[in-house]
Amino acid sequence: MNTNTQKPNKKFTFSFQWHITDDCDQRCKHCYIFSADNCKPLETMNWEEMKKTFYNCLDFCDTYNCRPYFYLTGGDPILHPDFWRLLKLIHEHGILFTILGNPFHLNEEVCKRLKSYGCERYQMSIDGLRETHDWFRKPGSFDCTLKKLACLRNAGIRTAIMTTVSKTNMNEIPGIIDEAVAAGANVFAFSRYVPSGGELDTSMTAEEYRALLDKCDKKFAEYEKQGCDTYFNKKDHLWTLHDYETGKFHIPEAAEEGMIYDGCHCGNSHLTILPSGDVYACRRVSDSRVGNVYEDKLADIWVGSMETYREFDKFSKCSKCRLLPWCRGCPAVAKGTNGDFYAEDPQCWIDTSPCHDELISL
Repeated sequence: MNTNTQKPNKKFTFSFQWHITDDCDQRCKHCYIFSADNCKPLETMNWEEMKKTFYNCLDFCDTYNCRPYFYLTGGDPILHPDFWRLLKLIHEHGILFTILGNPFHLNEEVCKRLKSYGCERYQMSIDGLRETHDWFRKPGSFDCTLKKLACLRNAGIRTAIMTTVSKTNMNEIPGIIDEAVAAGANVFAFSRYVPSGGELDTSMTAEEYRALLDKCDKKFAEYEKQGCDTYFNKKDHLWTLHDYETGKFHIPEAAEEGMIYDGCHCGNSHLTILPSGDVYACRRVSDSRVGNVYEDKLADIWVGSMETYREFDKFSKCSKCRLLPWCRGCPAVAKGTNGDFYAEDPQCWIDTSPCHDELISL
């Protein structure tokens, strides 16, 4: 498998999902920080550690001639005592960023300040209709989240609503889409829950998940026909399989054999940094630690321990599929379900056995 395309280059932006603190107003039932250990001590970077992390990221991008982009998160990053200090540093270097956070500390003044420092987008979560969402998170958070979309929009910040889908809330997803559109969210997307030691029932079958994608696709089309301003981001890579089957995605004739074009960003264009300084290939893969930002150069990690996550021929099911360069499902879900990053995605419905060769690699 040709991995030359996996080195970042000036043609694209490299994403750093940077968790600056574990501090948070919530203890969500499906949170991958606390779901396995609700008594986990909170970790937070100090200012010197944050500066060291920031410049390590810039060194990475200088080494590989790519553009940095930060997804600042936590916990709730706005609770960090040096949050605004960090935003000032990022702004001084002309770097834009997205915040993955909560609604509770947003007001008109805070949103205007976020915009002045270069915040492009603020993402919040809706994980069910009111009763379900408030059960997942905390009472009142459903209404608070939808209310603060207007606050962000008035400041000129794009808004995104993200949903984590599981057996528990899958039947509410169409209703969540309606709520997000009605509230004026600029972007809506969902991804699947990754089993992480909690008691949440996540046992969607492949058939159930495909039916959900069908239902959502029809709803997206209806809104787009109406001229809806919300962008429906088909974030889950099984959308590629769905769109291939429905004729919305076609394998490019010029595709080069052995190249990776899309699909899971793990090992391709993304790293996660935790408050401890630990660097993860993917935050949702619990044992994907590849180094520490205080001790290691990220540029060295990328061509060292990260190689473990670029062995595409190891995918037990996807390696047999012609959509391998564009899909690969969600390795984090596969790992959380079956204990193997390269195992079969449990919600992938395609049969890649020899007698079902419609997606077998040629």
